Amino acid sequence: MVQPDRKSASILIVDDVPDNIRLLGKVLGSDYRILVATNGDSALKVAEEEHPDIILLDIMMPDMDGYEVFRCLRASPITERIPVIFVTAMDQIENEEMALELGAIDYLTKPINPVITKLRVKNQLELKRYRDFLAEQSQTDGLTGIPNRRRFDDEVAKEWRLVVRGETQISLIMIDIDYFKQFNDTYGHQEGDRCLRDVALAMQACLVRGTDLLARYGGEEFVCLLPETDLEGTKLIGERFRQAVLDLEIPHIKSEISDFVTISLGAASLFPTPEMEESTLIAEADKALYEAKAQGRNRVVGTS
Repeated sequence: MVQPDRKSASILIVDDVPDNIRLLGKVLGSDYRILVATNGDSALKVAEEEHPDIILLDIMMPDMDGYEVFRCLRASPITERIPVIFVTAMDQIENEEMALELGAIDYLTKPINPVITKLRVKNQLELKRYRDFLAEQSQTDGLTGIPNRRRFDDEVAKEWRLVVRGETQISLIMIDIDYFKQFNDTYGHQEGDRCLRDVALAMQACLVRGTDLLARYGGEEFVCLLPETDLEGTKLIGERFRQAVLDLEIPHIKSEISDFVTISLGAASLFPTPEMEESTLIAEADKALYEAKAQGRNRVVGTS
């Protein structure tokens, strides 16, 4: 089992009674980083900004009860996967059933037992770390080590919802290695695999923002998701990718445009509306990539 590092895990305690927060903080504070909120609105804000590893959530609170807070957490792409343990004085079976049916991972009743609380939190954090590890493995391309198509599909759906809500811009680059079939036929699949890895790592090194995502889309195709980036900025990143791959100087004697491996790139940028789907952005970038190839390859073409 994957063990949580001491003090690396964070716990958000949500309760409208300060004494309850202090008690839970005393029980858990020596092992974990403690975040606090005394009402539903502040809990949602802290959860979105800090993204805690787990939330201990009181049910009975004024204005917005724990059940409603939980529903709001699940409705947000940023907080939907944060595990929640309800902590409450409501000890009826139906209360526990409702909490677990909503999707809470556990249910603790007040007054809390410090030993039991510590053990349950520890066990749930261990399970979360293990689930996170498996999720990461399932969303990583085994050959190149960068995110795979599944990870990209998840991220573009999540970021799309965020930019629609925030009325901001989102951009995408579709990337294709030029004449890769001829490369494989000439040098063999082992060298083809090495080429894919080197190209992926060269492009990955060009990204500096944690929100930007480069992924292997399939075969010799890659894709780069750039939230809150305009078309000019997207084309600049695309040009960095193109130059970084060219600088690798991977020989390609069967290329029709260069002595070395090159890439073609299509960039697209949109201000999404609620009526639009993320497939629109992908289609626009794919159209721009087709145009880059039609214009002679080894270039960036953008559309907005």
